[in-house]
Amino acid sequence: MERLRVLPIVLALGCAVAGSAPVFAQGGQEPSPAEPQQRSVRVHAPRPMPFLYDTGKQQGASSIEFHSFEQMAEKDRDLAADAEASIGERAGFAGLEFNEGSWSYRQLVCPALPNHLFLQFTRNNGRGDVSEFSASIPRGGTGRVRIIPIQRRGYSLFSPAPVNSLTISAFNHIRTEEEIKTTSDWLGTALCYAALAGAHPQAAPPMDAPEMPKAPAAPPTVLEILQRGGAEIRFTDVAAAPRPMEWTLTFDGAGKLLKASHAPASLEPLKTSQAKPVDVRGKLVSPATVDLRGKQIP
Repeated sequence: MERLRVLPIVLALGCAVAGSAPVFAQGGQEPSPAEPQQRSVRVHAPRPMPFLYDTGKQQGASSIEFHSFEQMAEKDRDLAADAEASIGERAGFAGLEFNEGSWSYRQLVCPALPNHLFLQFTRNNGRGDVSEFSASIPRGGTGRVRIIPIQRRGYSLFSPAPVNSLTISAFNHIRTEEEIKTTSDWLGTALCYAALAGAHPQAAPPMDAPEMPKAPAAPPTVLEILQRGGAEIRFTDVAAAPRPMEWTLTFDGAGKLLKASHAPASLEPLKTSQAKPVDVRGKLVSPATVDLRGKQIP
């Protein structure tokens, strides 16, 4: 019976304490003010680009130089001689008949890819019987000798070299060996690709150049930053015969060449649509198209 009496007393004391707690809290201290809500800000990472957007500093030439054997530096002639066996072996694998006939070569000077020596080999047996390929030789020993077939006895070995997947693959390997992450010489990079694919490229001048009125009304040279990242380079080879040819090279954000196109250029003035703003290194840039001198095209 004593236990039953103690239990109601304990419950009563507990209720009394619980009932007095709010009164004590109101009289002992004031309620703390509500904490301000923090608003989260989403920061958009800049789109990856293989070429520097500050193209106003682009100082590269608008064409590729070709040096004869006599014009080549002695160290380059020695490097070519050391790589002759490898070049002959790889040309033989491609069915280019390197051990037959008389071949000559000249140097392709590509400042955008300084860690490689580029050569263009030609065997001319007369009209309609010309064989040609390009060779890439690493200067520092890092990498391997590569060849890019252009034509054998007047015909393309696989598909036209400018758009061939083998040409694109070889070019990507060369750029990987160069260890280039970003470069401002985007036009030089495109011109080098065109030269390795068999062209003797000379890009059309920018729209505001003094010599532009004398040139064909071909699309000007532009670098376009893509919405998803990466870049597209377009230039017109005004030296191509029998008519100017337009090149378009599409790169991803890491600098890998994804696609190349090569087609007769339209000789109409270029009309550009208003592009959407593009996030370039934390800044919104609109439109996302610039000419060779870094000026935006309206």
